[in-house]
Amino acid sequence: MAITRYNPFRELMTLSERLNKMFDEGLLPATDDEFLTGAWVPAVDIYETENEIVIKAEVPGMNEKDIEVTVENNMLTIKGERKFEEEVKKENYHRIERAYGSFQRSFQLPSTVDVNKISAEQKNGILTIKLPKKEEQKPKKINIKVNK
Repeated sequence: MAITRYNPFRELMTLSERLNKMFDEGLLPATDDEFLTGAWVPAVDIYETENEIVIKAEVPGMNEKDIEVTVENNMLTIKGERKFEEEVKKENYHRIERAYGSFQRSFQLPSTVDVNKISAEQKNGILTIKLPKKEEQKPKKINIKVNK
């Protein structure tokens, strides 16, 4: 029996490596098509200003006709599909690193958003959705009449 030096971090690193592998591969097994096309969802940034909430989604290589933005029951949904640029048999590819396929992302909207004024535009592969806040209702002063 060989004597080896004890490393207290060895098992921790093994656990970390297993967790990384699990998240890299995904929690659910992918079908062959999902594996080849890289099932994906666009990355988003969400920030808030004094007057609006802004969602920016990365959608490079997509046309506006391939993206749909809807609002229903205070839920904003972004759906779309990134298609292969040209029809080439998958077996002719040496490497597919860019992700293709359908996606859907949904976001619960706060009650402060004016859903009738939401706008969206796409420029340079970034979809920008602006969610204006409702005008705050100012307190109304009510004059009291005095009966004499």
